[in-house]
Formats: sequence, structure tokens, C-alpha cells
Amino acid sequence: MAGKMKSLLALGAVVLTTAALAWAGADAQPKAGGAPKPVITKAAKGERCVEDTDYMRRNHMNLLLVHRDRTVLQGIRTKQHSLKGCIDCHASETTGSVAAAKDDFCVSCHSYAAVKIDCFECHSTKPQGAPAMQARTGGAGHGLVPVAATTIPGDDMPGMTQ
Repeated sequence: MAGKMKSLLALGAVVLTTAALAWAGADAQPKAGGAPKPVITKAAKGERCVEDTDYMRRNHMNLLLVHRDRTVLQGIRTKQHSLKGCIDCHASETTGSVAAAKDDFCVSCHSYAAVKIDCFECHSTKPQGAPAMQARTGGAGHGLVPVAATTIPGDDMPGMTQ
């Protein structure tokens, strides 16, 4: 019986030591070659975001979806929380876009989080004076834009990015 108790105590010590070492290493920095952190550039325009930064990081998609529904389904157009407003402020000074390069505002975080951005299948990634919409010919998305009867070549739609 005493031998069995010693074995259980030794096993318990090993388990506790392993758990303590794993916990202590949990806060350690990733080794060289680990996942690169997203590049979050400060907005090129405006003095402050429409909401607190932490709130926007957690809730921007919900805000965009609610704004989309109010605009498309109810006809209520406001500038607060609009995708166009985000693009106008956050477009890169280098590329002029939020999604043209890996370090652009939207792409940087969405790539890091492995989240697909489908906004720009229809919406332009660059600030513009007039809205630039692409006729949808199918695929994923919010489903609020009617399916086009014919395919329109990208060359016929000035200002569109693919």
C-alpha cells in the first residue's frame, strides 16, 4: 500500500510540475517565425473614430450589419457607422485603399484572424465621390443586392477594384 501511495504522489508531482511549467510559458512571447501581428495604421483622416477603439475592434461588424439593414431595408441613410465612412478615414495613404495590400486597414486584421472579407465583392475599397457598386452575379454575401441578369465587365465600371 505504501508503494502505491508513493507512486501516486510522484505522479501527482509530475502532473503539477508540468501544469505549472505550461502555465508559466503561456504568457511568453512567440518564438521567432510565429504569427505576425496585424499592422493597424492610424486613420488618415478625422481626429477620432466614431466609437471607442476597443469597442470598434469587437463590434465593427455588428455596426456595419445594422447600418446596412437600416439603409437597404428601411431606406434610412446616415453617416454614422457607414462602410463608406470607414473607407474614407481608414484608406491607406500609400495604396489609397483599405484592402489593396496586406498592410491595409481591413486586410491586416482580417488576415490575422483568418476572416474572409466579402464587403468588397460589391463595394469599392477606395474613397470616391460617387458610390461604386458592382452588380452581383452570385456567390456569398449579404444577399440584399439583386442578382444581375447579365455579367458586366469590370472595365465598364469605373472605380471598381477586383
